Amino acid sequence: MDWLSARRGFSQYLRLERGLAQNTVQAYLHDLDLLTGFLQQNSGGVMPSSVGVEELRQFLQHCRERGLSARSQARITSGFKCFFSYLQSEKLITENPSSLIDLPRIGMKLPEVLSVEEVERMLGMIDLSKSEGHRDRAIVETLYGCGLRVSELVNLQLQNLKFREGFIRVVGKGNKERLVPVGSAAIRYNTIYINEFRKLANPVKGYQHLLYLNKFGKSLSRVSVFLLIKRLARMAGIHKEVSPHTLRHSFATHLVEGGADLRAVQEMLGHESITTTEVYTHLDKEYLQETINRFHPRNRGR
Repeated sequence: MDWLSARRGFSQYLRLERGLAQNTVQAYLHDLDLLTGFLQQNSGGVMPSSVGVEELRQFLQHCRERGLSARSQARITSGFKCFFSYLQSEKLITENPSSLIDLPRIGMKLPEVLSVEEVERMLGMIDLSKSEGHRDRAIVETLYGCGLRVSELVNLQLQNLKFREGFIRVVGKGNKERLVPVGSAAIRYNTIYINEFRKLANPVKGYQHLLYLNKFGKSLSRVSVFLLIKRLARMAGIHKEVSPHTLRHSFATHLVEGGADLRAVQEMLGHESITTTEVYTHLDKEYLQETINRFHPRNRGR
């Protein structure tokens, strides 16, 4: 099997059997292309079935020499491990050369988090005198109030809003559905947007089912939401790297700080593993440590 055929089969495996989102599939394929390009230049065009441990180690050394971070190296390693596991499961190779490759160790990177006051400042920057301002307010309230990923937000459908019951149905990674509680503020501003302002966008045929629309009556892009959040943070005088995911992190952190059960937070975020959610316990401990250092009389002036 040549690389093109192997890549095509791997793509189908990721989409159909693993049920991964298109962006995730493209990330896997991009990293596979990096490996393929390296092997074609340095190993005489070796085929997938002939790749050995040494070639993979040379590739990782090449990644290190290019200055890729340990996190990027770990992602790439995880990607080609998945690829060779796929080849082995399809009986296209008898031995998996990546089984002897360890993932690079990476330190836990705590995500950037906004304070409640900073979120309020961002909300205060939204101009509600404009029709799109009501949409933007609904978007920020939903990102922060429900902890959604930006991809989940832009794909929200009207039929999945269960405001009477206090939930929204979200389609997350791997097309997995979950019910997420929605608070009164998000319900209020989304209801105003739907009833009074959404129709002004004149939804184009094929997009009528989507909750959030751009000025052309079509779906919002992830980039437009990213730019909205960056702009509001800048206007609010927040000197942090803020993105839609920052509001998701803030949602989870504020829940944990308030005493929410970690399993409940895991369910709301749609995390497959509780270990992914546990990062917020570390954030909580940092917050507590910072609080005692700042406010306890025996720690002042240190």
